[in-house]
Amino acid sequence: MTKPQKTGSGGAPSPKPNPNKLDITIGADDDFGKIHAHNLLDPALRHASLAGTFAQQVFGKEPLSSINDNLGAMREKLEKAADGDLRFVSRILTAQAVSLDTLFTELVRRAGLNMGQYPEASERYMRMAFKAQSGSRSTLEALTRLHQPREQTVKHVHVNQGGQAIVADQFHQQGGGSENDNSDKQSHATGQSGERAALSRSDTQWIGMSVASGEGQAAMQDARRD
Repeated sequence: MTKPQKTGSGGAPSPKPNPNKLDITIGADDDFGKIHAHNLLDPALRHASLAGTFAQQVFGKEPLSSINDNLGAMREKLEKAADGDLRFVSRILTAQAVSLDTLFTELVRRAGLNMGQYPEASERYMRMAFKAQSGSRSTLEALTRLHQPREQTVKHVHVNQGGQAIVADQFHQQGGGSENDNSDKQSHATGQSGERAALSRSDTQWIGMSVASGEGQAAMQDARRD
């Protein structure tokens, strides 16, 4: 894969721009050091440079895209992921799972070829094969969780005035889901045994209660004997 050459007005090829030159816009009143520090800490820039360095080797030694092109593509992917578009993440996980499974079959094939005459080499190949298999399985599990979030149960414990705990279950999906509307709206008037859990202030007004006063306690009659 070769990049087409651009020609100038005289027919001669135009000079190649430096692919590692990063274009940064700086205003007259901007601090260059601060802007440079922000760019160094920008994950999009660092990973665009890293991914571009390794990924472009698949197509040859000559870079086909500049750091500015890689940075623009990386920022586009990150913005979509931040907005909740996980299609690119799904594509990465699927591709990685397939690659790891392909690596597993190749390592098992090499282990079989060395099994008779070189058992130690065969064992090493099998260990690497099982690692690739485990990585592929973990990647597929992550892909499944991405598309099918598991349902979680969250228990809320309400403690009333009498000290009795009432457990109410709420259900929601991983990553933010709708909660059970009946969990917080259910009555807490009775506990597990059916007894009244707590009395409000209005309920206590009808109960006869002795109130302390300055007159003292009334004298009680002697107990009668049969």
